Amino acid sequence: MHKDWTISLKFDLLRTRAPYFHSSGMASHPPQSCCYQGFKHDGRPQGALSMLGDFEVYISHPPSKSENGILILTDIIGHHLTNAQLIADQFATNGYFVLMPDLFYGDAVPLNKPGEFDMEKWRTGGYHPEGKNHLPSTVDPIVESCLREMRTQFDCKRIGAVGYCFGGKYVVRHLHPGKIDVGYTAHPSHIEEAELKAIQGPLAIAAAETDGIFSVEKRHVSEGILRELSLPYQINLYSGVEHGFAVRGDPAIQAVRYAKRSAFVQGVEWFNEHLNQEDIV
Repeated sequence: MHKDWTISLKFDLLRTRAPYFHSSGMASHPPQSCCYQGFKHDGRPQGALSMLGDFEVYISHPPSKSENGILILTDIIGHHLTNAQLIADQFATNGYFVLMPDLFYGDAVPLNKPGEFDMEKWRTGGYHPEGKNHLPSTVDPIVESCLREMRTQFDCKRIGAVGYCFGGKYVVRHLHPGKIDVGYTAHPSHIEEAELKAIQGPLAIAAAETDGIFSVEKRHVSEGILRELSLPYQINLYSGVEHGFAVRGDPAIQAVRYAKRSAFVQGVEWFNEHLNQEDIV
């Protein structure tokens, strides 16, 4: 699954004309069991792990120094998943400095975790040995530390952010001047309508046809909000795939392989357009 791609595909903007729901609430549902199920992909990550303050990060460098960086905010399986590291490397291959933090202080959920698992207990710190929760009060400072270090230590002038599932919420929360300049998220979870309404930069979304978290209804709610903001946005809907396809879909299924690859290209083209980078390689 880890290889260089030479692609010049352009994707049409999906703008399904659905009614905008004005009720307050969520633009995507909270994480569920589908958020830690999937397939591990083959490949050898090229980046390196290091510490940034009190949490670990995975860093992947581009072929030549770049002033544009990408912050990858993972799903609940976390930054040690080979799939996520391979994606980080591929963004780096396309000319971006990439940093991907441990958002969970070592408390990521194992891929295909067996047995009973209480998602709310996990979110509120019930499984962490020190009781660290996985709410904005804990995650926001991690994101802010990463953004600060990317601009100061790694000389990033502009920063794009990629959010998968859990991470999508934090792309949206920090899509503001001086923080995240350009956002991209695939099958996002737990985004509040108020958070989406508050963004101040371009946002692209890759959505799965079958997704109980970023459902048809929530996708239409999100589109309605984005349409009213007068900011650049893009929503691509991929058929034949489910929640999680952009990171941990089944590589044995052609439709899933295509959608994963296409969603990655969607993200790179979005950053190339709005962070002024070169063509995809």
